[in-house]
Amino acid sequence: QVQLVESGGGLVQAGGSLRLTCAASGLTFRSYAMAWFRQAPGKDREFVAAVNRGGDDTRYADSVKGRFTISRDNAKNTVYLQMTTLKPEDTSVYYCNADMPGLGNYWGQGTQVTVSS
Repeated sequence: QVQLVESGGGLVQAGGSLRLTCAASGLTFRSYAMAWFRQAPGKDREFVAAVNRGGDDTRYADSVKGRFTISRDNAKNTVYLQMTTLKPEDTSVYYCNADMPGLGNYWGQGTQVTVSS
């Protein structure tokens, strides 16, 4: 079965950096685009960033553009989210997502990122 396991979250001061990792299994990883979403308490889950199958095309939410970088390593079945210049409003649970047309939409369990001011 498809499994997505996030790691790398934690507590960081404003202006700091973190790198999130999502390890994927149970799917032909290189065949699917991957994405990161986040959800803050009391708010809807929102899109953060996405990367295409080959890793050469990326999209970002306006709120993170220029600060976050999504990348992937198809040899390791892993997708990353490098986050810099973190702000308190970036505090959320961050989720890895694999949208596999015809097969399902899959989520990891999430990793908490807390940015203190």
